[in-house]
Amino acid sequence: MADNLQALEDWAAPLLARLEAKERRRLARAIARDLRRSQRERIRSQTNPDGTPYAPRKPQKWLARQGSIRRKAMFGKLATAKWLKATARGDAAMVGFFGNVARLAKTHQYGLRDRVDRDGPTIEYPQRELLGFTDQDREVILDSLLTHLGSV
Repeated sequence: MADNLQALEDWAAPLLARLEAKERRRLARAIARDLRRSQRERIRSQTNPDGTPYAPRKPQKWLARQGSIRRKAMFGKLATAKWLKATARGDAAMVGFFGNVARLAKTHQYGLRDRVDRDGPTIEYPQRELLGFTDQDREVILDSLLTHLGSV
């Protein structure tokens, strides 16, 4: 995966160097927006970047007693624009979680151990990759780049 992105960067670097700083920022903003949209859709569909489904939640006994509570998909609120941010600085486009929610996202991204509550037990979470590149994301980046360069 990193080799494909490196090859894309090597190919696009001379073309991007010809653009003005304002045009590069505009392109980075457009790519970040498109990537955030694709990451949001993938998180909502509960799939890892390689296409496998997320590890299911563990059953909660206390929720089973309350008949009115339905179990919804994981990370529903994390996929909103409030938490999943797309930013462009200089020549870089970034999509990620920032602030307090970044720790929660990191725990699930890498399958780390964390406390449920401040004084609660420590639990090891299964790996659920919230962010990552798919083949479709690479195509979106390439299409955005070619469309932008074609209009300049």
